[in-house]
Amino acid sequence: MTGAAKRIVLETLGWVLLVLGVAAIFLPGPGLLGIFAGLALLSQQYEWAERRVEPVRVRALLGAAEGVETWPRIIASCLGAVVLAGLGVLWIMKPPAPDWWGFADSWWLPGGVWTGVTQVASAGIAMALIVYSYRRFHGNPDAVEKLRRAKDGDKEPSPAP
Repeated sequence: MTGAAKRIVLETLGWVLLVLGVAAIFLPGPGLLGIFAGLALLSQQYEWAERRVEPVRVRALLGAAEGVETWPRIIASCLGAVVLAGLGVLWIMKPPAPDWWGFADSWWLPGGVWTGVTQVASAGIAMALIVYSYRRFHGNPDAVEKLRRAKDGDKEPSPAP
C-alpha cells in the first residue's frame, strides 16, 4: 500500500470511528472509546486531533474507573448490558407485534436483524469494558486519583497499557 493510500484509509477510518463514537454517546455503545480511537487515528494527520486525544483518553478511563467504584454501579452496568443483549435477541427473533401494540406492525421492532446484532455486540463490548475496568480500577484508589489529577491538569498521566 502506498503512503497516500494508507493515509486515505487511516483518515477515513478515523472519521468513521469519530462519527460512530459521537453517535454511540446517544445510542447503545462505547461512545468515548470510539471517539478516542477516531481521534488517535486522526491525530497522525491533524494537530487539532492530537490536542484532543489525551483529554478524551483520560475522561474515558475516568468514566470506566467511576463505573466500578461501588457494587451498585457494577451491578447496574452489568444489568444494563444484559438488558441490551436481551433486547438484541428480541430484535433478532422478531416476534409478531402484540395485540396491545397500537401502531402499525411495521413500527414494531424497527431496523430488523442488524439492529439486534448491533445491540448484542454492544452488550458484549460493554461487558468486556466492565471486566477491564473492574480489573484495572476496582480497589485501586491510587490509579483513580492519578486519573482525576490528570483530568484536572495537575499531572500528566502515564500511557495506557
